[in-house]
Amino acid sequence: MSELEIRDLHVAVEDTPILKGVNLTVSSGETHAIMGPNGSGKSTLAYSIAGHPKYTVTSGEVLLDGRNVLEMAVDERARAGLFLAMQYPVEVPGVSVSNFLRTAATAVRGEAPKLRTWVKEVNSAMSDLEMDKAFAERNVNEGFSGGEKKRHEILQMALLKPKIAILDETDSGLDVDALRVVSEGVNRVRETGIGTLLITHYTRILRYIRPDFVHVFFDGRIVESGGAALAEKLETNGYASYGVNEPALVEPASI
Repeated sequence: MSELEIRDLHVAVEDTPILKGVNLTVSSGETHAIMGPNGSGKSTLAYSIAGHPKYTVTSGEVLLDGRNVLEMAVDERARAGLFLAMQYPVEVPGVSVSNFLRTAATAVRGEAPKLRTWVKEVNSAMSDLEMDKAFAERNVNEGFSGGEKKRHEILQMALLKPKIAILDETDSGLDVDALRVVSEGVNRVRETGIGTLLITHYTRILRYIRPDFVHVFFDGRIVESGGAALAEKLETNGYASYGVNEPALVEPASI
């Protein structure tokens, strides 16, 4: 069992307070959905936990199994068991997907995977995500469509087997078919018992990935928590009750 505990987290960007006291605990086997309007601080929470240098933690703690990850370098956080699927994955020209994945797995596992076993493991994970094997020889995210980038993120999660996965708007820009495949990939990894923090603006991904807990994020803090029924309430009423004129929570299908 693992546990990510966020204690009274305050974060600023260029001296502007963004997070204003976030408290949340995510345990193994649990899926927590963070929902909120644009600009509420959802992505700031994700990147602050992962260690992005743009975000300055002014107070609070983030503990993974009792260890304060804020005292760790970014790579140490990954090796400790944190995983971040980014909303906008970056391109890495000159580095193939296969080399990237094996290097990452070596860093996390502490030794290089045996090649024959590793190839089978990668091929199986790619097949589950309906990815062509030739994908492994392409440069990381270079020329990838939005759906390919998101599948690659979930492929990493499946192979690295983190303790806690943070998914920052994984549904952003996906068409219906890609959303289904990516969601099924997330659900397969969830079945291994990891804790999942799913950050989303819309409710449609929650039809595929059912959360145990839903938290409404507004003005840099959690203002309401509940079960899956809270997401249904948000789909009906939007964020108007929190002072936000943003009623539409069903994302239009991507064209």
